[in-house]
Amino acid sequence: MLSKKRVPVRKHISATYATRAFVRPIPRYEVPEEGVGPDVAYQLIHDEMNLDGNPALNLASFVTTWMEPQAEKLIVETMNKNLVDQEEYPQTGVIQARVVNMLARLFHAREEHQFVGTATIGSSEAIMLGLLAHKWSWRKRRERDGKGPSRPNLVVGADVHVVWEKFARYFDVELRIIPMEKGRYTLEVEKVRGAIDENTICVGAVLGTTFTGQLDPVEELNDMLLEVKAEMGLDIPLHVDAASGGFLVPFLYPEFPWDFRLEQVRSINVSGHKYGLVYPGVGWLIFKDKRYLPEDLIFYVNYLGSQEATYTLNFSRGSAMVIAQYYNLLRLGKRGYEAMAKNCLANARYLAERLEGMGIFHLTHRDVVLPVVTFFSEAVDVYGLSCTLRGRGWIVPAYNLPKNAEDVNIMRVVVKENFSRDMVDMLVSHIEEALAKMKGGKAFTEGTKAGNQIHTKIC
Repeated sequence: MLSKKRVPVRKHISATYATRAFVRPIPRYEVPEEGVGPDVAYQLIHDEMNLDGNPALNLASFVTTWMEPQAEKLIVETMNKNLVDQEEYPQTGVIQARVVNMLARLFHAREEHQFVGTATIGSSEAIMLGLLAHKWSWRKRRERDGKGPSRPNLVVGADVHVVWEKFARYFDVELRIIPMEKGRYTLEVEKVRGAIDENTICVGAVLGTTFTGQLDPVEELNDMLLEVKAEMGLDIPLHVDAASGGFLVPFLYPEFPWDFRLEQVRSINVSGHKYGLVYPGVGWLIFKDKRYLPEDLIFYVNYLGSQEATYTLNFSRGSAMVIAQYYNLLRLGKRGYEAMAKNCLANARYLAERLEGMGIFHLTHRDVVLPVVTFFSEAVDVYGLSCTLRGRGWIVPAYNLPKNAEDVNIMRVVVKENFSRDMVDMLVSHIEEALAKMKGGKAFTEGTKAGNQIHTKIC
């Protein structure tokens, strides 16, 4: 007769939340003397991250907050590969080159121009690299023409991202900012003409501004620079910051000239982690022709057995988001990106109609060309409204515009692919609820100062 082995009965179950780590303080600013188990470490951090906002309700950010499970699987599979290590991971370099080629052609670069490009951490790095190339090219032109040292300048509108100011300060370039005016929140061509001179390394234009989601007049700027070149002999390049619009405009308005079809557009940056639909961070920098990237800026490094060319501000970086970008380009194709862009724009225009229909909000501009809706009200404290909406989980920013329009306080909704028509209706409904709540708390105001005071009380 076979005897059965008795299995000891466990009187207590060791649960994660029953560990000592949950009843004693964990050091926040020092490495603890003793570690904790992996499940405990995960749970502690996981629970703390619940205090963050819900990415699905984050209408403030252009940055992608949703990807397909297959893309996430690829990200996990490639996040341990160093993009710079082409000797050990040669296929990652091949895929990076493929994406550069795809984007260059999307932006109408021609084969005979021998376009070049690189992946970056985001558009900030891409912009700095592009402007560095233009500064070097300007300096070489002065040397070629026998001119002495002089301080270079850069002409942009007040609608640019802060990275343009960073570049000017970090790399000793005078930044000439064309200010905004009430009712005009993009770059004014004639004022740019008055600001450029022989020391201008570049004019910057934005395709999808951070403040209002509008387009700078790139074609008009190009025409003006061609006139200046013909009249004064100054060959001043255009760099287009297409961080937000670079994955939208080619599919929404394919005939609209803003890219390498224009003679003076020499470099373009675009954010893959915005409407390229990739998690942060990945950006791309494309030059129309390799002659616009001075050879002095390219480093050739003998790294782990192979000679590699590198043009980045950093060195080591993960390859996962580059692979994820390639996945999206293959997965969606032109028709997929077009469908996404048109859906986002249709929902943005629907939101704009609903907001105007409330009779209390005004759009900063009636022509919504990108899926970004910016609006204001003379009767409502937008800061208080933003704070009240946060109580329902919505993240809708409120902010004032730059100099010359700084007394204009607006709100912004970035409509991404996962923001459906149904969610638009829910947002508007919650805005109506928030306004009723604020009215009951006397949160309607006639002035900005009073609004800020009420905002403080409500929050």
